[in-house]
Amino acid sequence: MRSTAERIVDEARRLIMTRGYNGFSYADVAEVIGIRKASIHHHFASKSDLAKAVVDQSRAVIRAQVEHLAEAEPEASAQLRAYATYWEHCIADNTAPFCVAAMLAAELPSLPADLAASVRLHFAELVGWLTQLLALGVRQGSVSLVRSPAEEADAFMSAIYGAMLSARAFGEPERFTAITETLLSRVVRLH
Repeated sequence: MRSTAERIVDEARRLIMTRGYNGFSYADVAEVIGIRKASIHHHFASKSDLAKAVVDQSRAVIRAQVEHLAEAEPEASAQLRAYATYWEHCIADNTAPFCVAAMLAAELPSLPADLAASVRLHFAELVGWLTQLLALGVRQGSVSLVRSPAEEADAFMSAIYGAMLSARAFGEPERFTAITETLLSRVVRLH
């Protein structure tokens, strides 16, 4: 059974993905979980602390998934495809219809400084991983780039997040797949 703190973080994640940081309160979390607001304050002194815990947990999960992916699939092009497929499934089954960090990034100007720093760190880590992965793909011959790996990593990440936004805006999860397949066809070399 999940601890109260874990349940609070899970519900905060869901609310951030659906409403954004400024669209939920401790009262919303408390109501769903069936606890008092004061109980949330016992675990997370502020809403910013709670949202930062959500982002930090996401970053830790992503790091673990990336490590597992690298061990399971050494070819960079397959890892890129797996990354896109992960989001495709999350969007299609609505388990994570939008990246929590992306949702928070849209609200960056209004976020507390510590939370904003955590969100920026998420994106820096993601671009760093994609840069390394694209460079590996070039060395392996499975990826073809027009620009530097760092520039292409920025573009790749932006396209993935843009595809999430498009799927959400149109209410069509399959739109994400169409966009990412186009993206991958421009980067991944066929053997």
